[in-house]
Amino acid sequence: MIKKLINRKIDSITAAALILATASFASKILGLVRDRILAGSFGLGNELDIYFASFRVPDLIFNIVVLGAISAGFIPVFAKLISQKKEKEAFKTANAVLNLVMITLLFLCLLGIIFAPTIVALLTPGFTPEKKIITTELTRIMFLSPVFLLLSSITGGILQSYKRFFIYSLSPIMYNFGIIIGALYFAPIWGIRGLAWGVVLGSFLHFVVQLPIVRKLGFNYQFILSLKDSGARKIIKMMLPRTLTLVTVQLNLIVITIIASTLSEGSLSAFNFANNLQSFPLGLFAISFAVASFPTLSALSENKKEFARSLTTTTKQILFFIIPVSILLLVLRAQIVRTIFGTGEIGWEETTMLLDAVAFFSISLFAQSIIPLFSRAFWALHDAKTPFLTSLFSVIINIFLAFYLSAQYGIIGLVGAFSISAIINALLLYYFINKKTDFICHNRIYKPLLKISFAGLFSGYLSYKTLYFIEPFLQTSTGIGIFLQGFIAGIVGLILYCILSWLMKIEEFIIFKNSIQKRLFKTKIETTEFITED
Repeated sequence: MIKKLINRKIDSITAAALILATASFASKILGLVRDRILAGSFGLGNELDIYFASFRVPDLIFNIVVLGAISAGFIPVFAKLISQKKEKEAFKTANAVLNLVMITLLFLCLLGIIFAPTIVALLTPGFTPEKKIITTELTRIMFLSPVFLLLSSITGGILQSYKRFFIYSLSPIMYNFGIIIGALYFAPIWGIRGLAWGVVLGSFLHFVVQLPIVRKLGFNYQFILSLKDSGARKIIKMMLPRTLTLVTVQLNLIVITIIASTLSEGSLSAFNFANNLQSFPLGLFAISFAVASFPTLSALSENKKEFARSLTTTTKQILFFIIPVSILLLVLRAQIVRTIFGTGEIGWEETTMLLDAVAFFSISLFAQSIIPLFSRAFWALHDAKTPFLTSLFSVIINIFLAFYLSAQYGIIGLVGAFSISAIINALLLYYFINKKTDFICHNRIYKPLLKISFAGLFSGYLSYKTLYFIEPFLQTSTGIGIFLQGFIAGIVGLILYCILSWLMKIEEFIIFKNSIQKRLFKTKIETTEFITED
């Protein structure tokens, strides 16, 4: 059965998203375990501030060089060649892109290693000289990870194009597993440097888990270094706007790092931990659906009616999951944060900082969830310029607000600025994709959205009341008591949300229920993948 699942081609967006979401859930659970280990071992202080700051430059280079080429252009071009039965040409293009990007990446990583002290000094002006020295050392170690992640990006693009989503979905799990090994086994030996080597190990595992299936699909490495390949030229042409988009995103994170380094100790760690926490539902639902829909949207790029139909349905499916989850995250944030981070070196002051950050992140969760999908919709239409311009505008807003609000409100201002800019970005993408494809009309998006919002708010209210109703029956001064309080209140809210969705005949609930019923219980479902709109 496992072998069949690994090799199975998955054409349904909902089925692919379900697989990706399941794997994402496992990965995010590991991620929370990772963060709990890190917080319990080091606390929200100097060492973790150093660790998170060390990510910035290697991440910057990886995102600019690798994701700029792979995410925007590789899958549309490679998937189209596969659909045209031109596999030999497709693999030739993959090798050409891999070699061109690898040479560029190695050159930039070498420069980064050489000039790391200067870069770190600019990136962390609020750090002490001792902290800057250690940050430089960790940054140099982490420059090994982009090399493995480039290889993984190519193999992952091939797997997505062939719609082999299961094995692709295992990569983030292996990445977190590597970091956990670093925290548990490397850190006791090498201290904070062990965490950096854990990141390198995770990056290697991220790549190597995909390799056997990619080889089985027919990919063999060849040293092809030519710009004459038509597919490679198309990818390079599309990568420039996408690269600029990623530059703006990374610039945003760099500015946040700079500002956080000047705030109270632990602010950078608090921002990253809260961001990791809110990324749990984002990865589980938003990214899963966006990644699963990308090959389909790319294949439908010349059929505007079906493209719009697929995009509309996927948008509603994402919001169906994200809206109630964001409400529950806001309501249950104290129980969630205290369960995950209420251990070891984390005190009440640090916990309060995390609670505030999570609250303001949750406000923009709906906006952050549709940005990946809308961006991929533009890429599928071979338009990487529009997402770049909207991202640039929102980043400018964020930088301005971050400096102003953080000076007034500290970490709350930093996260608040991030959320405001995310909402602006989502609204701009919504406006332009609607204008470009006419994919949204009143009955197809606004009416279901009102139903989803009502069900989500009512369920969140009941969860809030449940918290206080069950508190006298639990020992909330203990970890298990806090966990049970949040878990029971959350389950009550989710059950009510499902009941309301069923009573109000929310079509996204029907699609999800039918997909679960069909795949878990092998039941014949008469409903089609796309339910007829009202």
